[in-house]
Amino acid sequence: MKLELRAFDPRMPLPASPQLRPPLHRVRALGRQPVRALMNLRELVSALKDFANPALAESWDNVGLLVEPSPPHTVNTLFLTNDLTEEVMEEAVQKKADLVLSYHPPIFTPLKRVTWKTWKERLVVRALENRIGIYSPHTAFDAIPHGVNNWLTKGLGACTSVPLHLSTALSSPTEGTHRVEFCVDAEHLDAVLSKIKDIPEISCLTTLPARVEGEEQTRVSLNCSQKALLEVVALLSQNSLLYHKTEILLLQKPLLPRTGMGRLCTLSEPVSLSDIIERIKGHLQLPHVRVAVGAGRTLESPVKKAALCAGSGSSVLKGTEADLYLTGEMSHHDVLDAVANGISVILCEHSNTERGFLSELRDTLTIHLQNKINIIVSEKDRDPLQVA
Repeated sequence: MKLELRAFDPRMPLPASPQLRPPLHRVRALGRQPVRALMNLRELVSALKDFANPALAESWDNVGLLVEPSPPHTVNTLFLTNDLTEEVMEEAVQKKADLVLSYHPPIFTPLKRVTWKTWKERLVVRALENRIGIYSPHTAFDAIPHGVNNWLTKGLGACTSVPLHLSTALSSPTEGTHRVEFCVDAEHLDAVLSKIKDIPEISCLTTLPARVEGEEQTRVSLNCSQKALLEVVALLSQNSLLYHKTEILLLQKPLLPRTGMGRLCTLSEPVSLSDIIERIKGHLQLPHVRVAVGAGRTLESPVKKAALCAGSGSSVLKGTEADLYLTGEMSHHDVLDAVANGISVILCEHSNTERGFLSELRDTLTIHLQNKINIIVSEKDRDPLQVA
């Protein structure tokens, strides 16, 4: 038997046999599929931080990469959930997730051990066994302009909104927490400056000529940390004349527009409380919500201003002047306070005010990550409370 080997010529027509020719509709379908490029975990985490900087989270929160498989770790599938329960973790394993983005951090209080004893420890074990990372943004997603609270405002209808508590800039060109300024005469200048320079965490030390009460003196200005401030004040207080001429200014980072906790929403047109309730139920896809009607108001009373906070909003909403408070949960006494002040309250249960954001997040992250990875939303994630 003689075999003849020839180089393949791509210009040659396909064989006539239908068994060897792929169906034309299948070729076209394959041609429409996006070409996905895998992302390294650290590259993906960096992109998630660009989307919502963890530094915007509340100081008490635990955000960022919580579980990291040994590097290198490649991510093909990002799995989104509001709460990472054991049932949701098994779903992530079945769907071959490489990174779980859990809005609520499954690790909040420190773990002293990682065993099979408690459900949160088991989450870590299952994640590492299956090389699944865990990332949590939590209150960083609350603060950003395109985050959870912004999504929740859409349930009110047409409105404008501003954060209830603005976030501060993540960095500032000004060093230190305080600025100290004082005047000193030429006789004591060198000695004072020498002692000042020995204090750690002093920056931006400058001197300028000054005239005080007809005398030529030097105006000294410096920035310092909270810790260094105590030493500077102790030094200056040794000279009563020097101390009485001292000014201390608190240096604050600038506020970030449209970024922060909660939202105060002004509706384009006043809407009755009963209509707002129906809008919220539709937006959150809930058959019912809990309502407390403010003193002196009814279900037909108009709502023009609504203050909202996804999750547990008591501390964020408290003291805000509005017709309505919208959140997931509030303490009994905070509800009583609001009602006594004529403010109606709508409670939807904690995670019900957050979970619906995941579908919007999936679409937004797909664009942010340039369609490089597969992003799916959990089907098992749900609010733990039911009405029996």
